[in-house]
Amino acid sequence: MEFFPDGASRDEMVALQHEIADRAVFDDDHGSVETVGGVDQAFADDGDVAMSAAVVLEGGDTVETATAHSETHVPYIPGLLAFREGRAVVASLNALETTPDIVLVDGSGRIHPRQAGLAAHVGVALDVPTVGVAKSLLCGKPRRSIERLEEGERVAIVADDGVDASKDTTVGYAYQSKQYSEDAATTVNPLYVSPGHRVSAETAVDIVENTCDGYKLPEPVRRADALADEAKQEV
Repeated sequence: MEFFPDGASRDEMVALQHEIADRAVFDDDHGSVETVGGVDQAFADDGDVAMSAAVVLEGGDTVETATAHSETHVPYIPGLLAFREGRAVVASLNALETTPDIVLVDGSGRIHPRQAGLAAHVGVALDVPTVGVAKSLLCGKPRRSIERLEEGERVAIVADDGVDASKDTTVGYAYQSKQYSEDAATTVNPLYVSPGHRVSAETAVDIVENTCDGYKLPEPVRRADALADEAKQEV
């Protein structure tokens, strides 16, 4: 199966995402979690090159890092991000000598119209447990209000008419990793955490909670973000 085909039409990409969703496992199917990976992307050459950085942490310490880049053959299209960034993400993870127990991906997992966001796509392609960590809500609806959540609070995101899943299925969580005090003029938006592959929604948000370390982003993704920005200067 070609996970990132060149020259695919939109219909072909959508059809492939349905296959990805059929293969994705949204339940816990992994061992103990000692090492946690994070991947994030940056772009060079006016967006024509995707640079992906992978970082592996154990007990808060960086064990290994790797970078890889790939030409982007697809423009940015909401819901089809994997076809723009996925090839570089897979290459950066394959460049690691360490196989992380779970990988946190900057992008959606099951919170996706076809339950096949970047984290699910990468997880199925490599058959590794993955979690999607997104900064905006692509689809689905919060079970209750997510305005000014308290730090540490989580709210289920459930399937609605925009998600190809049974209505009210929990596809992920809005998780408030960091928040300003009540008297602050601004607020911090929550993260949208969802299972990618071989992880349940509940475990996914637990892992993110355990790796945020006082910042909004989980530490593996935060370090990958910084490394990707550095690496793109060399492309």
